[in-house]
Amino acid sequence: MTDTVFLLLMTIILAVFLSIAGNRWIDRLYAASPANLSFPHDIARRSFLRHKGLAFLLGVLFSLTALRHPAMIPLQLYFLFAFEYLLLLYTFTDFEQQVIFDNMLLPFALLGGIYTTMMDLPVFDHALAAAAGGIVFLLLAILTHGGIGGGDIKLIASLGLWLGTDALLSITITGLILGGIAALLLLVTGKKKRNEYFAYGPYFTIVTIIVAVI
Repeated sequence: MTDTVFLLLMTIILAVFLSIAGNRWIDRLYAASPANLSFPHDIARRSFLRHKGLAFLLGVLFSLTALRHPAMIPLQLYFLFAFEYLLLLYTFTDFEQQVIFDNMLLPFALLGGIYTTMMDLPVFDHALAAAAGGIVFLLLAILTHGGIGGGDIKLIASLGLWLGTDALLSITITGLILGGIAALLLLVTGKKKRNEYFAYGPYFTIVTIIVAVI
């Protein structure tokens, strides 16, 4: 019991620290790249939930992860925390401004490669997942005339490094289905037009986070 309480306390402290760092990181990227934002004049209102709720969400997420995987070695657990943390940040930036920054995706991809190597996972399979996922989504972006953005392409390729082919396929299919349903509802209700960009990224990230926890 004592070990569990200590672990939960440490995850909460980590969540608070990372939420502060994450909010500052995103705010700096917004300030430095206004041309990349879909709503540059509405940053404060659209960022309200992130500023108020990121620490809480990370605390819940990390605590659930630690409790669900008590036998996981510390190194693997830290990788999983980083995985969930960055995915949650992408979820917020894509919902807020329909953008996933390259500066945030690069460390995610690098960590994915390191994780695959250190955990003795099949490197070829994970590299294949990254390459195939990136190519398929590039083709989808071309076919949909930009309906899928460059951030989505790089996100899927980076996820391939972490997940491998089987897991990536399951997550992308689920994300596309959920995103397609959401896009259809927005079109039907008139909140989106056919030629407007739709943020698919959050549907991939949220599905992945749920799978990682359970």
